Amino acid sequence: MASNISLLLLFSYITTILHFIIFTFAQSDNYIIHMNLSAMPKAFSNQHSWYHSTLSQVTTANNNLNSPSSKIIYTYTNVMNGFSANLSPQDHESLKNSPGYISSMPDLPLKLDTTHSPQFLGLNPYKGAWPASEYGKDIIVGVIDTGVWPESESFKDDGMTEIPSKWKGQLCQFDNSNNSSLCNKKLIGARFFNKGFLAKYSNLSTTITNTTRDVDGHGTHTSTTAAGSKVDGASFFGYANGTARGIASLSRLAIYKNAWGKNGDAVSSDVIAAIDAAISDGVDVLSISLGDNNVSLYEDAIAIATFAAMEKGVIVSTSAGNNGASFKSLHNGTPWVITVAAGTMDREFHGNITLGNGVSLTGLSSYIGNFSASNFPVVFMGKCDNVEELKKVKSNIVVCEDNSGIVTAQISNLVEAKVVGGVFISNMPNIYDLDNIFPSIIIDQINGEIVKAYIKSYTSKNSSSIASMSFKKTIFGAKASPKVDSYSSRGPSYSCPYVLKPDITAPGTSILAAWPPNIPVLEYGTKVYNKFNVLSGTSMSCPHVAGVAALLKGVHPDWSPAAIRSAMMTTSDILDNTKQPIKDIGNDNKDATPLALGAGHVNPNRALDPGLVYDVGVQDYVNLLCALNFTQQNITAITRTPFNDCSKPSLDLNYPSFITFIDAGNSSVRTTHEFRRTVTNVGEGQSTYFASITPIKGFNISVVPNKLVFNKKNRKISFKLKIEGQKVTQKNKVSFGYLTWKDSKHVVRSPVVVTTPDFNL
Repeated sequence: MASNISLLLLFSYITTILHFIIFTFAQSDNYIIHMNLSAMPKAFSNQHSWYHSTLSQVTTANNNLNSPSSKIIYTYTNVMNGFSANLSPQDHESLKNSPGYISSMPDLPLKLDTTHSPQFLGLNPYKGAWPASEYGKDIIVGVIDTGVWPESESFKDDGMTEIPSKWKGQLCQFDNSNNSSLCNKKLIGARFFNKGFLAKYSNLSTTITNTTRDVDGHGTHTSTTAAGSKVDGASFFGYANGTARGIASLSRLAIYKNAWGKNGDAVSSDVIAAIDAAISDGVDVLSISLGDNNVSLYEDAIAIATFAAMEKGVIVSTSAGNNGASFKSLHNGTPWVITVAAGTMDREFHGNITLGNGVSLTGLSSYIGNFSASNFPVVFMGKCDNVEELKKVKSNIVVCEDNSGIVTAQISNLVEAKVVGGVFISNMPNIYDLDNIFPSIIIDQINGEIVKAYIKSYTSKNSSSIASMSFKKTIFGAKASPKVDSYSSRGPSYSCPYVLKPDITAPGTSILAAWPPNIPVLEYGTKVYNKFNVLSGTSMSCPHVAGVAALLKGVHPDWSPAAIRSAMMTTSDILDNTKQPIKDIGNDNKDATPLALGAGHVNPNRALDPGLVYDVGVQDYVNLLCALNFTQQNITAITRTPFNDCSKPSLDLNYPSFITFIDAGNSSVRTTHEFRRTVTNVGEGQSTYFASITPIKGFNISVVPNKLVFNKKNRKISFKLKIEGQKVTQKNKVSFGYLTWKDSKHVVRSPVVVTTPDFNL
């Protein structure tokens, strides 16, 4: 018996030793470590040195052959506070007891299955707008643009059902003939309109081919963003690798080409003809990524043509324009369309610089080449404004810094000097400043200080500092996002400032979609081709909303265009992925006002069930036109009838947003503005909504009644919103808050803007 006990004890002892040996010498793995930055001791000058010290405290004796620096893979300062490192299981466990440690996760391989904007919008195949609408099945999306490249894989019709009978289109116009063989169950129509263009520019007639084929690329990109089929293996030279698909990937596409020449020029007559044809053909949604500035509604081709589309129940998504952050720079401010601003996503294109001491820093990069710089000397050259001095270090990686944040001139100088590569330190990193052909990275000032300190430490020793560069890294989860991008045009609308525009923001920056393979995506002396291209602009955000509209139309075929627009607006997001108000890049990253953001950033899944909608009928729009002091002739140009009832003119359209203008002047004079709105219950039959108001400094906002009780679905209830306050002296000042109706399930939010315009209404 004693002998058996001894054997058991010996076996237990050996097992314990084996477990210890296995644990100690187990193969190391990569981990991503989240750290609490507020716990960093003041003795450390930067995050990397703190992480280095933390890791050195937990490194086991068996792993001392590798220094803590060599274990660190990346130091993260933007997407998160922390680092990634290669650790043994024992080191990993020990690290969990370190001060400032929050959590860690294994560096698992990822399966990329999208070019990201659908996922960024929360769309997924298991719940929400995609399965509810069957990916927009049988909804017809018309695209007014530069045409289409029908052979693109994004127009394949694998698995699609027969074309719905509501489609009345006939022609598929390619290559001087009605070549229907290039259309299919996905691409069900393709027509071109150039008569107006050729009449106006007859000298260009020999350069224009009568075809819907896209020789610009813009139309192929926008149409596949809205409703392109799923395509695996899409990328932009290694960036944005994954599966490309449109927002409504099972919707049908009908293309109407009316933009011609290298610049995609169009004339009003062709635009009106294209929209007219689209209505006849039976489209459900129109995506129009073009417009004109400073044009009255009755002279605006898109406004005129889309009024008819609205009457027929067609939802129209239009781009806000790319005129930047100036007040009142927006076009397509038409009250009966959706006007879409452009925002960023949480996906960024990165490159790395790895210093000779093992520190690896990441920054923005769009370099598409296969070049990789390994262990080259790295030097700091200040503003990099002296080309002759730069030529002396052409075999080096050159680091530049300019407090003005101007990178373009620096890149030009480095390219002329033929240096190995460039690292640009910027207080406002912007990927648009970079050159796709020159190996370069933009890093922020925190990482810039790390690089400069490293170079300085070697310079003081009269020895060479070295670094390596690598590219084509796609990063997800960037914070803060989304943001309204700087190019996106701002309200109020020139043509109708009394309706708050833009309506909503959608992804518009660095959007990957299909591209004609014979049109260069880049042209720097050498032409570069690819089947997909990455573009930025409100032209890219517009088709995102068109795709969302197709999903909503698929679920709610009886909803009006105004109801679908309202559903998107009142359920949109006003907070970014850090749970802070969405920022405006064009306004020094301050909180975005509704004149930049609209009601918020589109959220397709929440828009499925908005609870309440602000619906608008044709007569409501006529009442607005009458109140704009248009003549009957002006109104007829829009409504197409001379019999317009102007007995009840009103600037107060039943819109899911509010804007009031106050003359800048004597601050002792009080002002009062009252709005009347009617909401329709599209949620549960019986529900009670309570109002809450985000205060606006200097103004008192009240709503009567502040409680809405619905006893059945589709019932309508009206309320009044009153704004009272003193005048202000500052022109172009924008103050805003929100009116929110809440029941047990729904949050129905509308922006409220008070502004002092520097123009005559």
